[in-house]
Amino acid sequence: MDEQRARDEHFMWEALHLAEFARGRTSPNPLVGAVIVRDGIVVGSGWHRVAGEPHAEIHALRMAGELARGATLYVTLEPCSHHGRTGPCAEAVIAAGIARVVTALSDPNPVVAGHGIERLRAAGIEVTTGVLSEEARRQNEVFLKWVVTKRPFVTLKTAMTLDGKTASRTGASQWITGAEARTRVHEWRDAHDAILVGIGTVLADDPSLTVRLPHRTGKNPVRVVLDSTARTPHDAKLLTDGAARTIIAVSERAAPKRTALLQACGAEVVTFGRERVDIPALMDFLGREELTSVFVEGGASVHWSFLSAGLVDKVCAFIAPMLMGGADAPTAVGGAGFESPQTALRLTDTTVEQVGADILMTGYPQYGG
Repeated sequence: MDEQRARDEHFMWEALHLAEFARGRTSPNPLVGAVIVRDGIVVGSGWHRVAGEPHAEIHALRMAGELARGATLYVTLEPCSHHGRTGPCAEAVIAAGIARVVTALSDPNPVVAGHGIERLRAAGIEVTTGVLSEEARRQNEVFLKWVVTKRPFVTLKTAMTLDGKTASRTGASQWITGAEARTRVHEWRDAHDAILVGIGTVLADDPSLTVRLPHRTGKNPVRVVLDSTARTPHDAKLLTDGAARTIIAVSERAAPKRTALLQACGAEVVTFGRERVDIPALMDFLGREELTSVFVEGGASVHWSFLSAGLVDKVCAFIAPMLMGGADAPTAVGGAGFESPQTALRLTDTTVEQVGADILMTGYPQYGG
């Protein structure tokens, strides 16, 4: 690796690190970090904090002031060239006298899509692209999925015993995983726009589906329930605690009196599908609502519905060091299942880590393989 490339990667890592400070706070915008370097010294830095506020480049330019003239800007995503909630960053970069811009990713948003880079080059600025692009792509996997497809990025979380059970034959499931794993789940909730469960989970556990982390700021994610026949109890925590927006997805089979009662209790009721909730249509709806990420914490049937429809983008599976046994004890994925190991859904780009006493495997479903 030549010296220039090594230097570019060093400062891009710093920009990626800065972007992480806003995880879960920028939706529907991407995570973006920026660093301005002059004579090998960082003179300005920033990250995009929340949608509607200045972008990372603007924070960095304000910090650098006149030192930005002739300097290099490192930014994890192509500077925008359009007027949205804020002004075009490319114009601000040009006006500040930046001499060189290094980016990790081009912005796939159709209103940007390379125009920011073109504008910078037209102004005589040297532009280098693709530095740590894979790392930046993984960091912004949610935004990159939503901005192209207008569907949310779906993460499916499971927690099971070593023999694949999510509860005992009596239904007892608290707690299969340890405290460290449960804390990680709340961190994931905090980073997602919505949490989705099935009616079975609501009836069995009466969950609040909120984020419980010390010193946390920000609103709770939207709560989404798959409830084809509107069976959600009117005194469920999801309807009575006022902690977050609650969407209950029903089918055309749901009795109007039941849906009216749920609406009177404060839920937003949406109808998709004749017999059962049409999950792809629901994902389209959530995407239009600018909910860019959905965290699925359902039971076996909900998990199968998402997996068999090809709607899961990422799987996070905790495996606890215990054996539950029981032919009738529930497993993580139900439904008809796949016919053989050869046709089973495989995960790629897998990672394995220990979280407390539990093992966490993370991977990306490979559909059509």
